[in-house]
Amino acid sequence: MNLFYHIGRYMLLMKKAIGRPDEKHMFWRNIGKEIVAIGYDSIGIVAIISFFMGGVMTLQLAINMENPILPQYLVGLGTRDAIILEFSSLVIALILSGKVGSSIASEIGTMRISQQIDALDIMGINSANYLILPKIIAGIFSFPVLCCMSIVLGIGGGWIVGDVTGMVSSNQFILGLQFLFQPFYIVFTNIKMVLFGIIITSISSYYGYYAQGGSLQVGQASTQAVVISSIVCLIFDLSLTAML
Repeated sequence: MNLFYHIGRYMLLMKKAIGRPDEKHMFWRNIGKEIVAIGYDSIGIVAIISFFMGGVMTLQLAINMENPILPQYLVGLGTRDAIILEFSSLVIALILSGKVGSSIASEIGTMRISQQIDALDIMGINSANYLILPKIIAGIFSFPVLCCMSIVLGIGGGWIVGDVTGMVSSNQFILGLQFLFQPFYIVFTNIKMVLFGIIITSISSYYGYYAQGGSLQVGQASTQAVVISSIVCLIFDLSLTAML
């Protein structure tokens, strides 16, 4: 019953949040701020993790595929498919869930317990629309961009590490990248990232919006937001992979 209660309250909040903004100028300015907070400020951690993730993936595949029967270019192919289809979407989404999701829940939760949200409601401002919708839109735009950057850096990291360590030659790795490439892979992973962006920003906003108590409860709401959004991302990743 508690699950259905939260689902119902979440849907009602999203219905309240998704609507025509009262002040369009302020609305677009808030979207710009959220894109900086969600997207631009996450470039560093996404870049570092993607590069080393690609390097480790290449080394693991090269070590476990040391067989004269298996061609060396399969390392590049395996790295490419793993990075594009899962690691640069799901793994990056889980990392962003911890970084972005906790930040959103803490920000809105602090506004709730300090009665800033109540002040917005008293002034006749749709607080859910004002606070949540810019974050959702920023997530929709920022997550696919971060995913594409992660793909490039992940594959580049695998290429560099494989060539420097001598595990995979540069020519063989590039051949593997080109072998049987399906452009739909890029479309598929960006579809997932758009959905992950909506899930993480909206669920984190929900837990922050209904936070109660003091600073301890804000921390608990932030933790719940990260855990629940990560679980929902995993569920939808499995569902989308099965469907598409």
